[in-house]
Amino acid sequence: MKTKMRHVLVTGGAGYVGSHACRMLAKSGYLPVTVDNLTTGHRWAVRWGPLEVGDIADHKLITALLAKYQPVAVMHFAALSLVGESGSLPARYYDNNVAGTLSLLDAMRVAGIDRFVFSSTCATYGQPESCPIRETAPQQPINTYGRSKLMIETILKDFVAAYGLKATALRYFNAAGAVPADGIGEAHPCETHLIPLVIEAALGRRGPVQIFGTDYPTPDGTCQRDYIHVNDLATAHVQALARSESQTGFEAFNLGTGQPYSVREVVAAVATQAGRAVPQQIGARRAGDPAALYADPTLARETLNWSPVESSLADIVGSAWAWHASLQDMHQHAEVRHAV
Repeated sequence: MKTKMRHVLVTGGAGYVGSHACRMLAKSGYLPVTVDNLTTGHRWAVRWGPLEVGDIADHKLITALLAKYQPVAVMHFAALSLVGESGSLPARYYDNNVAGTLSLLDAMRVAGIDRFVFSSTCATYGQPESCPIRETAPQQPINTYGRSKLMIETILKDFVAAYGLKATALRYFNAAGAVPADGIGEAHPCETHLIPLVIEAALGRRGPVQIFGTDYPTPDGTCQRDYIHVNDLATAHVQALARSESQTGFEAFNLGTGQPYSVREVVAAVATQAGRAVPQQIGARRAGDPAALYADPTLARETLNWSPVESSLADIVGSAWAWHASLQDMHQHAEVRHAV
């Protein structure tokens, strides 16, 4: 007797973390169905299941897709995520992130689909009172992006109470790394993340990397952050999906290593990988940058049976370097980054 394929609807599955989650879903026996409007995602990143081009706010489309594929769950990555832009375009961020998610959840409610894994963020904590950050820490986001994600977590709690939704929010820290062997990695149209910026500087694809502040109360004076390999993030999403079969209510987990690395440590790791110095410029601190941000991942380890296994700085930088270096020149690099 043929086993019925277990579909999972993956919003934003053509994006960075979403595409890696689709890969991990496929390795775990699911068939990921990507829905993506391709404003920042890429067709070439959808390799493990069908692509449905569209927006999560299109209630009619989402309703039709839920009826067509009858997924066992929805994994939700689709979101605008540039912190700086969110402050200048709050209407766009609230409309896309909050209203779009609400439309998606309502379509799920009508279709009777009750399992939801949400890509949240440590930005919901804002400026932490102390580190490592636990899930019980106050959630006081300091930017529109973080506030939009926290609003969604609040909506999820209300849907859990009213409709019996089983929802998991995964608050991850700094996603990094790649799977170059399978042709996917970090390819944002507007790059803001430190590791790819340092790598592109080392490869001569952009100017010197900017180091904002060298007088923080950290061992080398630069900011420390918790970097988590995108493969480890993908594994956590699949673990949360498995747990949701028997889960009740709303749960939230920090996804990080608990081991922060400084900006200078990242630059040094890239220099080691490249075999040459990385061009850099020292600047003043940026407003709102905490000295250190890193997770206490204990709850995810104990409840999801999840621990990062590829998130040493050497592993992250090595995989990211291989991905970026595989793009042969600036012209090809631009084509891949902006491919649709």
